Amino acid sequence: MNQLLFDRSTGNLGPQAFARIQTSQRIHSIQPGPRLRFSGGEKEAVLVDDDEDQASQSRAPLQEKNTESKIWAHQSGVNSLAIDIDNRLLLSGGADSSIKLWDLDENIPGAKHTFKPSSIVPKTSLTHKFGITQLRFFPFDSGAFLSTSYDHHLKIYSTETLAVSGDFDLSSIVYTHALSPIANHLLVACATQHPTVRLVDLRSGSSTHSLAGHHGALLSLAWSPTLGHILASGGIDGTARLWDIRKSSGALGVLDMEDSTGVAGTDEMGRSARPRDSGKSHSAAVNGLTWTGDGSYIISAGHDDRVRVWDAATGANTLASFGPMLKNGHLSNLPVVATPPGTTAPSKDLLFYPNEKELLVFELHEGRLLKRLKVPGPNIAAVRSRTGERNVKNRITGLTWRGQAGGLYSSHTDGQIRAWLPRTAEDDELDEEEERVLKQDDENESEGAKRKRQVLDDVFRDLTRQKITFG
Repeated sequence: MNQLLFDRSTGNLGPQAFARIQTSQRIHSIQPGPRLRFSGGEKEAVLVDDDEDQASQSRAPLQEKNTESKIWAHQSGVNSLAIDIDNRLLLSGGADSSIKLWDLDENIPGAKHTFKPSSIVPKTSLTHKFGITQLRFFPFDSGAFLSTSYDHHLKIYSTETLAVSGDFDLSSIVYTHALSPIANHLLVACATQHPTVRLVDLRSGSSTHSLAGHHGALLSLAWSPTLGHILASGGIDGTARLWDIRKSSGALGVLDMEDSTGVAGTDEMGRSARPRDSGKSHSAAVNGLTWTGDGSYIISAGHDDRVRVWDAATGANTLASFGPMLKNGHLSNLPVVATPPGTTAPSKDLLFYPNEKELLVFELHEGRLLKRLKVPGPNIAAVRSRTGERNVKNRITGLTWRGQAGGLYSSHTDGQIRAWLPRTAEDDELDEEEERVLKQDDENESEGAKRKRQVLDDVFRDLTRQKITFG
């Protein structure tokens, strides 16, 4: 650190390079942040038997402590997360169709804090009836957000009033939706059980047209961050397809895992390339898609437990291998996240992969595993459902990035929202203090063991010194 400051002060290191190095160090130090918790206000019901009433009174302080520690963001499970353009507001969608809004700026950095929802979407006849599948803020304005659900509807909400301002019935389950982060059009791409990409125009309030080519339901969508008319989609047919919404057919080609040289392009960037209409991107369903921030690469994840990185200009498989430890088998969108542009050194992008109950951090272009972060909590959790309580296997369902180096937030089937934050100096001090306490405890325990051994030795010697006779 001192060397970096010296290089910066002497002009050997430019301000952008200095900022990138600092940001990269923070990103590489990301770890679970248990000091931040999210409480949706739902209480655990504690049933006390009449015969045990007196005994329970003696355990009341302990019960109260346990009840206080048992909190949920959504007691039925959290399905999706979204952060606004200002990195201040966090949206969460539950398996019970509830939507909650959280203000991330209300806590003091470095301090323990339990977030409470600043507002909750009230249940009315206009809101969703079943679990939320995806949430997204408008890319240029945090004053509105979109939600999709298992009830076949895409809805628009006002962030200030949380009132429904638009409703689209797509007549099939909507697994995810996507808005272009740069385009001036307001087309929402929707992935449904229907084998076509549905494009909904928010200006006209109608479904403009569909992009046909997949054979089966769609599970993933991602707009290019640099070309507002280019869209990628993935379906249960094992293909990841590229589309140009300006064309009548829309199709640009299929990403083929057997092609490492590239024959398909994205129009302006690959005019001489011929399009491909056949091929497989994965040997099973493709349920995860994202682009790198500069639009140069596409990342896909499939039910074949593989992640592939594609050259966006040519469609070539870069052959990056991420090893055999990946797990992916749920019929839902998988939220894979790449680091924002400018936060790491060139060609050193990181990939955050939600691997059931752990978060894996890979070097994107080499596939090298850098970190394996375990999700705190039990593997099996009890959540509330329409028919009562049920046990579910805990896994990550949503993952969203906050700012350049503000860490990540994840949603889980156990009803929790968890923070993953860069390591700070306070964390180092806490670790040192904990190490000192453990060392002191070991020394005290060792001293106590020595005293016990001395007493036993004295007793043994006293017994052996006495003459014992048997009559």
